[in-house]
Amino acid sequence: MAKQSEYTIDAAGKSMGRVASLAAKTLMGKTEAQYTPHIRSDVKVTIVNASKLINTDKKQLGKKYTSYSGYPGGLKTEALGKLQIRKGHGEPLRRAIERMLPRNTMRVARMKNLTIVV
Repeated sequence: MAKQSEYTIDAAGKSMGRVASLAAKTLMGKTEAQYTPHIRSDVKVTIVNASKLINTDKKQLGKKYTSYSGYPGGLKTEALGKLQIRKGHGEPLRRAIERMLPRNTMRVARMKNLTIVV
């Protein structure tokens, strides 16, 4: 197993997608020289200044998060601005990073190595 590394990403003044893609790539271990796709790397990522991300008004109102309960009429949508008010500034970033990671058994363990500081 590789040694544990720690990375800090400053999100101030950057867009959400740029920070999320960098964090997802780092959590997968692609920034390490010993990258192997089927081996989980012990990389810890800390994102600071998540509340200072650049989000335009168009994105605040236009970006929608949907969830479906499985029942008829159970489709719920929520705008980015409302999600930030309800769950905090780190939640949309966490969701973006989680959706950029591969959908396999290592996803949960990789997300546990992510820390978002607002």
